Amino acid sequence: MYQVVAEVLSNKNITLNYFQIILNSPQICQDAQPGQFVHIKVTAGSVFLLRRPFSIHNTEDEKLEILYQVVGKGTDLLSKKEKSEKLDLLGPLGQGFELKENFGKVILVAGGIGVAPLYFLAKRLLNHDSKISGQTPPKSRRPKITLFLGARTRKQILCAQDFKNLGATVKIATEDGSWGYKGLISDFLAETLLRYSKPDLVFACGPVPMLKKIAQLSRKYRVPSQVSLEQRMGCGIGACRGCVVRAREGYLRVCKDGPVFTVNQILWDRL
Repeated sequence: MYQVVAEVLSNKNITLNYFQIILNSPQICQDAQPGQFVHIKVTAGSVFLLRRPFSIHNTEDEKLEILYQVVGKGTDLLSKKEKSEKLDLLGPLGQGFELKENFGKVILVAGGIGVAPLYFLAKRLLNHDSKISGQTPPKSRRPKITLFLGARTRKQILCAQDFKNLGATVKIATEDGSWGYKGLISDFLAETLLRYSKPDLVFACGPVPMLKKIAQLSRKYRVPSQVSLEQRMGCGIGACRGCVVRAREGYLRVCKDGPVFTVNQILWDRL
């Protein structure tokens, strides 16, 4: 973990209230793993004492990319940061996705802004990240990745083309039917698993109701699944215990023990 002062390279509005900020942070980029996050102090002084956690969306050389949604005063302040301004960061923090095995068929499931950590993950799985692979292996050795991407409406669908550019298959669901399957992305996944062969692993990030459904499907089809939980945090390093969730072995801290967990660790009826 590093505490760094990072320069803002760009901060742009993607669509609606979704933004992408790019920061110069060579130390964090060097050590970052898919599923980890950074804790950002959005302003100097005492107006906002607590940092805000943001999943690492991508790293490119020394550039750290964060995809975020403006939902309150803190993220609204972040959206107003301009090029060359400085931000105080802690990171990389938390436990990321477990990638020790060779996967043949992988499903990623993203609900809304939950897509943020999955792009970095897809890059790593497809060996587009030179830090892990050294060189790009032949296509025959890469996993087949399908992204299930859901949102309320078409304008809230994020990064679909970015995943396609990596070589992933993208399936989209919108609750209003404005793009792709009409309904919840978890229901779309359930129907797909019923008709086709099961994957080797599922990775997911999004709202708790969606993750609960992923956990149910994981048990039903006996598919190992890892989920990234979104939770309010205080310190970000496990000291304040303000982000605990109930688990089979007691309480787990999302910031320190997670944010990525296997679905079997969590007591979903307590969330």
